[in-house]
This record gives sequence, C-alpha cells and structure tokens, in this order.
Amino acid sequence: MMTTPHPCHTWVGNAIRLIEADFKRSADTHLIKLDLPSFTDIDIYLKDESTHPTGSLKHRLARSLFLYGLCNGWIDEHTTIIESSSGSTAISEAYFARLLGLRFIAVVPKNTACKKIEQIRFYGGEAHFVERSDQIYAESRRLAKELNGHYMDQFTYAERATDWRSNNNIANRIFDQMQYERFPIPRWIVMSPGTGGTSATIGRYIRYRCQPTQLMVADAEHSVFHDYYLTGDSSLTTDKSSRIEGIGRPRVEPSFIPGVIDRMTTVPDTHSIATIHWLESQLGRKAGASTGTNLYGVLMLANEMRANGEKGSIVTLLCDSGERYLDTYYNPDWVREHIGDLDQATHDLQTVLG
Repeated sequence: MMTTPHPCHTWVGNAIRLIEADFKRSADTHLIKLDLPSFTDIDIYLKDESTHPTGSLKHRLARSLFLYGLCNGWIDEHTTIIESSSGSTAISEAYFARLLGLRFIAVVPKNTACKKIEQIRFYGGEAHFVERSDQIYAESRRLAKELNGHYMDQFTYAERATDWRSNNNIANRIFDQMQYERFPIPRWIVMSPGTGGTSATIGRYIRYRCQPTQLMVADAEHSVFHDYYLTGDSSLTTDKSSRIEGIGRPRVEPSFIPGVIDRMTTVPDTHSIATIHWLESQLGRKAGASTGTNLYGVLMLANEMRANGEKGSIVTLLCDSGERYLDTYYNPDWVREHIGDLDQATHDLQTVLG
C-alpha cells in the first residue's frame, strides 16, 4: 500500500525549511533617528530596510511570496519563477530562487538601473526586457504559460502573502522598536506605494492593534494611486512610467488598499531626488529615490505639526541603498536630463526644514 510522504519530508517542505532558516539568520533592521534641531518636539525615524541580505525592503516581500506559492502548491522543484518588477523585488526573488535551486526570470522595463540588472544576474536570475513598465504584466503571464512556470505577480499577492496580524511583520517591528523612545506611539507612519502591499500591512496592523497612529502614503509622479485614492476609479491608467524606481504604477494594483490609508500626497520627483541628496549629508551614505519620496512626506508632516504646536514621532522607511543608482539619481547629468533642475526643490526642502 502506497503512502503519501509527510509534507515536511517533501521537496516543498525542505524549501520552506530553507527559507525559514534564512529568516532566522537575519537580524531585524535598524531604526535610525534623525536628529534635526529645527524640529524640537518632533522625532523622525527611518527603518533601514537596505540592510537585508538583498539590500532592500523587497526582501521581506520576496520571502512571503515564495512561502505563499509553496504552501499553495504553485511551486515545486521543477518550477520556473517569473516576476514583473522594476528591479528590487526581482533581486530578492532571484536570491530565494537560487536558495531553492530554481530558474528565475525577471521581466523588467529596459530603463531599469544597470546595477539592479547586475544584481539579478549575480543571484543567478535572468533579465527579460520590455519597452515600458505597463508591458511587464502581459509579458510575465506569456512567459509563465510558455515555460509552464509560475508568475509570482507581486502586484496582486503582496497584500495577502504577508500576515498583517503577526508578530514579525514590518509594522509590528516598528512599534516594538519604538517602545522606549520619547514618543513611543508614532503620530504618523509614512510609506510610498509600489505594489501597495507594505502600506496595506501597516494600515491593517494599526487598526488591528487599535493604535492612534495614522498612515500617510506618499505617491510619485506619473502614478495613478493618488488619483484612485481620491476618486475610487479603479480603471485609471497612464501611459507614463514612474521615474522613481520601485514606486508609482501606471494602473491600480490589486494590492493597493485605499481604505487603510488616512492621507495621501504626491511628492514631485525633483523633491524626492533633492531629499536623498540632503539625506546623504545627514547619514553619510546614499539612499534610493523612493526613500526621498517617503522622507519628503515626513518633513511636510513635521512642518505642519511644528506650525500647529504639536509633539510626537513620525516613522518611515529607508527602502534601499543609493549605491544601486550611482548612474542615475546620483549622476548630475542624468538627473538634469531625466528629472529636471533641482534648485526649486532644494529651496522648498530648506523651507520645510526651517
């Protein structure tokens, strides 16, 4: 009589064990306090997600997506993994695919930073290029069908692959790390949306734990998220690509949950870039452009709180390292051609800083 192997003794069970072992080897990411004398009664913190093994916030997402796919029976030892990505998620998924011995193909826009493509390949992944960011979805589905593979589809599954009630998600870690600070319960948490999964996790966790914290989402230019938040029109699209890699989308993604958001704003791209150059002077190292979007949103809130005589703390994320963008956001010629002149943005930033 044949018996079915116990799940823990199968390839899938071993794959889950390998991913969990990788998680146990990883320490939590640091919470960095920015000391800004102009904000006497407002404390600002950056949770530094660049210290993950693959260098970005997307390491958390990739781990969750692989576990989700394995436990749903979508991935086995013969599965080719395909993902649509602007780079960081693909880097992290390539890492986990290599850990499990699986082929990985990233469908990326052709203007993705060269350093990100190098890192995808470093982890054994392949880059499959498309002309525009709105073409990544259909091409990923086509490849998955052609190769009998699995399309991870971060834009659909990001919000459901992560357990927002658990004691190891990013929102829980923020509140845990803040408990001995001067203002331990943040007045605001600020997040920029790529898939929308992280803002969904944070917003749901805040409500689940009945915290008074509010969530502000800071969107990039050439993204439909903010307009969707204001109008509720899920059919919105744009034929322009976000210039801030990792955030902003040309369509409303299934993982973006507007009901958990208290406030949204759109940060001009010039202001995102000016902010990361200013941040380098504060930290002594470079951050990616989405961190600039986050932090400019934080500084806008801090300026409002100061004007209203309010006290409290604001937390946001340092999403990835700026070393990936030396040929783009930290190249003055590239910035001038693709983003524009930063003089007005720099002036506005100094005004907000006071």
